[in-house]
Amino acid sequence: MRSKLAVSRSWHTRGFLILACAGQLAACAHFQAKPLSAAASITSFETRSLETPGLRTFLAANHVPAPAGGAAWSLRTLTLAALYYQPALAEARGKLLAAQAAEISAGERPNPTISFTPGYDTGVPGTVHPWIVPLSFDWPFETAGKRGYRLAEARHLAAAARWDLVATVWRVRSRLRAALLALYAARQSELQLEREESTRQRVLALLEGQLKAGNVSSYEATQAGIAVDRTTLARQAATGQLQRARVALAGALGVPLRALDGARFSFAELQTVPLELTRPQVRQRALLDRADVRAALERYAASQSALQLQIARQWPDISLGPGFAWNEQLADDREWELGLSLPLPVRNHNQGPIAEAKAQRGLAAAHFLTVQTCAVTQIDSSLAGYDSARAQLMTANALLRNLDRQLSSVHAQVAAGELQPLDQANARLAYEAGAQDRLDALVRAQQTLGQLEDAVESPLTLSAWK
Repeated sequence: MRSKLAVSRSWHTRGFLILACAGQLAACAHFQAKPLSAAASITSFETRSLETPGLRTFLAANHVPAPAGGAAWSLRTLTLAALYYQPALAEARGKLLAAQAAEISAGERPNPTISFTPGYDTGVPGTVHPWIVPLSFDWPFETAGKRGYRLAEARHLAAAARWDLVATVWRVRSRLRAALLALYAARQSELQLEREESTRQRVLALLEGQLKAGNVSSYEATQAGIAVDRTTLARQAATGQLQRARVALAGALGVPLRALDGARFSFAELQTVPLELTRPQVRQRALLDRADVRAALERYAASQSALQLQIARQWPDISLGPGFAWNEQLADDREWELGLSLPLPVRNHNQGPIAEAKAQRGLAAAHFLTVQTCAVTQIDSSLAGYDSARAQLMTANALLRNLDRQLSSVHAQVAAGELQPLDQANARLAYEAGAQDRLDALVRAQQTLGQLEDAVESPLTLSAWK
């Protein structure tokens, strides 16, 4: 009877262990295939549009009304569309998710292990079940706060990945703004050259009339014809630039070119040159809060934790190994044992990894100083360029106002018979040239403003495009 009870207890124990192992296996994650097809990807890209419900939902979630009824897309709405479609954002988010997953790995504690090594005892004569069933466990314990240092390093790296995502957002916005500005410049230049071409054709017609009357030489008429041809070439080049600007805008949005067909764009945000970004407080805050500066700081903090981890690894981890064995037929023999194991630091004290971690910390510190120094140079250079471009724009505005007054005066004198229509046409040409100078100055000012916004990378810059 005793033997049967012992056998029953042993099989109950084994059954429990088997069920426990099966439960652990059932809780494991399983692989799920997610095929990636180049053909399917390009098909999905070609279906992108500014009218898709998903984009409209995204705009509404960000409290921005979607343009409806032929309304124009502003810089802000286009920026959100780029954030919705651009694959660079998906890649940066993927890196952030990977860094956050690494936090989970860093916080995991080592699993215990169980060993089951059955033996056969031939030294007990006449036994029916001469099996020995030993079980041993191995319970590892980390010492010296290693898990805490490992977690701190992973958290700092995840924070750096988060700042990298912010930097990617700024780059997407910067690229979009530059593309929208290029589209505006090309469109305005094309319109400006069309007006100039029309005016030069009128000058040519007037000169050809005077040539027939013998009032001007053929040289003057020929020069006017050459000027018309050059203006036509410039207009054609502007038309080509306009098409390239549309392609660049589609690329900045992350949509196919045909998605821009029928869409209207507002360039109101590109008409102003704010002064907020020239304040010293903005510069100081940018040097502290730029995404790349904050990311470099987090990576330095991670290197500090990595060094602490390697120093802590000088202290060995402890492993407890309790064991149990029984032989049912040998007077129901049971044996207990308690094992303790730890590595002996007699050959090295983790000097190599500690030295590597110290070097990595020094590298992270040098990288931070490099990033911050580049930020200082970029901000100061952008500020100087923006101030200069803004001054040129004010001069170009004043010049255009004077040319407008001159044109009005010439128009009045022609109406009074004091000047000839050719004088009015030449005054119109002078005005058109001034308008082109003013357009060039505005585009330069907006380009330097974009460079300054990129250099600052501060939420304060959002006031320029809300």
